[in-house]
Amino acid sequence: MPLFSKHRRFDEGGCHGFAPARVLSSFAVFLLAAFMAVVAWPGVSVAMPDSANQSRYVVIAARLAGDDSRVRLVLDFEREPEFKLHYLENPYRAVIDLPETVFAFPSDSLQSRGLVSSVRYGNSGKGKSRMVFEFAAPARMVLVESSKEAVGAVHRMVFDITTVDLPSFSAEVTGSGWGEPDDKTVGGQSAETPGDTLTIVIDAGHGGIDGGAEGPSGSMEKNVTLAFAEALKTALEAKDGIKVAMTRTDDSFLSLSARVRLARDKAADLLISLHADSISVRSLRGATVYTLSDKASDALAQSLADQENREDTIVGASLENAPEAIAAILIDLARTETRVFSSGLAQQVINSFEGQVKLIKNPLRHAGFRVLQAPDVPSVLVEMGYLSNREDEKLLNDEEWRKSTAQLLAQSVENYREMILAGRQ
Repeated sequence: MPLFSKHRRFDEGGCHGFAPARVLSSFAVFLLAAFMAVVAWPGVSVAMPDSANQSRYVVIAARLAGDDSRVRLVLDFEREPEFKLHYLENPYRAVIDLPETVFAFPSDSLQSRGLVSSVRYGNSGKGKSRMVFEFAAPARMVLVESSKEAVGAVHRMVFDITTVDLPSFSAEVTGSGWGEPDDKTVGGQSAETPGDTLTIVIDAGHGGIDGGAEGPSGSMEKNVTLAFAEALKTALEAKDGIKVAMTRTDDSFLSLSARVRLARDKAADLLISLHADSISVRSLRGATVYTLSDKASDALAQSLADQENREDTIVGASLENAPEAIAAILIDLARTETRVFSSGLAQQVINSFEGQVKLIKNPLRHAGFRVLQAPDVPSVLVEMGYLSNREDEKLLNDEEWRKSTAQLLAQSVENYREMILAGRQ
């Protein structure tokens, strides 16, 4: 997940004027790899990168320039990667498949420009990453330069994207060796191959001595979340290509950092944290989906984040003593690739709930929930409802509602899975 780097303005010709004002040095790239190997929680020191982390590639800069007939793409890697280029139709797309890659450049570096109508990038499975370039017209992408730059010792790859006629583009699609994704195949691979399996970690909020919120009728949040987590596990396991793990399966306490660490240890593709909080506005009811941000979207989001983040103080644990530099790195990392995927999942959840499950106004929100802070695991926190509201409390304890809502949530995960396997986010 990316560290931000600044870029100076390039000349409008777009052919030779690309150059970062501050390219990450080899030492900075090393530090990035080191931080990717760290779980920056209390009692865990900065670790040197292991062989798995050293195998990751890093794109430290990226830029596009051009017009409706020709666009130049420049990618600066910390070392030369292997890649495969494929084409797809409906819409016209070029797909660059890479080994596991950290996209360490500002999210606005690759905005649509001229012939390139959209750009998407991120993880596409364990040990794999993908960049997808959608075109406004049939086009061909050609690698015109691949060289080691003296400044910063980065490896620069330059692609020219130019328009072609439809027969030529169709020939490129055919030559790619994989057809249009359908219900059973994505990118020419069976949707049930091991590399396409999504590992989901379900986090039932609270537990043990931390009971969480309590409803007017005495319902405890820790029990409500565990029951829903079990229903969601059943619904997800009925789907093809999805593997499920849970942070807790009984009434036991688990710190926030331990929940995040477990998700990372499981090499989770997604973390879904389930909650049913209590708020002072008793009339407020409905589901909300939260993603991570260092600045809350509103006062309610901030209040709930503060409430949830106090959970670890029950046993004296706190993330406040994490070094400030590491905390800043974690936030920067989470802002880019992981945050994009988290937002994609959150929107899928909202889409599946609309018309089926009551949502609060503006149901897609964000705040600094610590349970969402894994730098390399897309995560969402789902407030299924508010125990402070009697109607929500009743629904949250209703087995049929729980089952049907869990199925909707599982469907949103399946939709998300299909989307990212197709190179979309």
